[in-house]
Amino acid sequence: MSQHFETLQQHAGQEPDPTTGSRAVPIYQTTSFNFKNSEHGANLFALKEFGNIYTRIMNPTTDVFEKRVAALEGGVAGLATSSGQAAQFLALTNILQSGDNFVSSPFLYGGSFNQFKVSLKRFGIEARFAKDNNVENFESLIDEKTKAIYTETIGNPDFNIPDFDKLAELAKKHDLPLIVDNTFACAGYLFRPLEHGANVVVQAATKWIGGHGNSIGGVIVDGGNYNWGNGKYPMFSEPSEGYHGLVFNDVFGSKGPFGNIQFIIRARVEGLRDFGPAISPFNSFLLIQGLETLSLRVERHVQNTLALAQWLEEHPNVEKVNYPGLQSSPHYANAQKYLSKGAGAVLSFEVKGSKDNATKFVDNLKMISNLANVGDTKTLIIQPSITTHQQLSDEEQLSAGVTPGLLRVAVGIEHIDDIKADIEQAFEKVFPK
Repeated sequence: MSQHFETLQQHAGQEPDPTTGSRAVPIYQTTSFNFKNSEHGANLFALKEFGNIYTRIMNPTTDVFEKRVAALEGGVAGLATSSGQAAQFLALTNILQSGDNFVSSPFLYGGSFNQFKVSLKRFGIEARFAKDNNVENFESLIDEKTKAIYTETIGNPDFNIPDFDKLAELAKKHDLPLIVDNTFACAGYLFRPLEHGANVVVQAATKWIGGHGNSIGGVIVDGGNYNWGNGKYPMFSEPSEGYHGLVFNDVFGSKGPFGNIQFIIRARVEGLRDFGPAISPFNSFLLIQGLETLSLRVERHVQNTLALAQWLEEHPNVEKVNYPGLQSSPHYANAQKYLSKGAGAVLSFEVKGSKDNATKFVDNLKMISNLANVGDTKTLIIQPSITTHQQLSDEEQLSAGVTPGLLRVAVGIEHIDDIKADIEQAFEKVFPK
């Protein structure tokens, strides 16, 4: 019998420590691990056995975190990284090389947009941004060098929700993997992309998974449902230069003894090994702690976010509110179709008047924190045009849904009346009666 999300977030990937009987996951704060003998060490390095070598590549504390998130997302395996940016980078460079391209939604976190547009270009990898989330605008950018389709479950900061079923159909039509950043859907609690045709999920564990603003981390989940040996991806179907000719598709593909885990295995033993964005065991421990209360927190986050969105929509000093849980949102239909437990825990709104009004409003908040994060138990706010999306041109900002006076609010789990009260007193400073 498959267990429910609320049970998996407590138990998946862990058994009580066999040596000490510890029920809590121990923190294995070590760099490296003893081999049983020389043959054992050689087998581990040759990928003939699974086991621990070095914490840059794997760690028992991190292993529990990886298995638990994979179970929550419905995947076959996970790989933790030092940040969400690192997870995204490893997932893409695991299948893309110089001369390749991928097609992406334009509605992305500013850091993702810069990584795609600037940094990946230095590797010879082209990110092609669709005009919007309409499938035909993705398809028009696909050619023989396209190796993936990329989107976010809930776009940041305009909260666009793609039609996943149609996007998955497009990916299958062109035999391409669909990669989804599921950060805003909270490790599968609000939405599981792998159940709607996605092949790989990435996310920042820093956000709701950790949930308390105290640790940075990222995670990749392999759906085990794409044929990486189809000839488009020579790094899987041809001999590996780094492992004496090992063919990942032969050993770790669907016909191998372990099932189709080749994507995550290669991301670990080549990507994580060589680029090095390993998560610390202590951060993995903190993220595991976060997972154990994830569903409870997200329920309150979503409840507060909808209530705040409805209140702001009626506020005389607010020009516009963006939240897919509102019936006025152009993304409401897709939110109802795909996000049955709630439309996320972040909203944005535009303060009436100038860009300076929005800045003054933020500077007069007392309880709500002005900082660059989401997914904390505390309510957070930021002005994207001068922070997260500052490096983008004005045109790029507008195409991403960022207007000068837009404010993004990651709603916490405080009492909703106290959140409203802080916002109201800040409005009174900007618009004195």
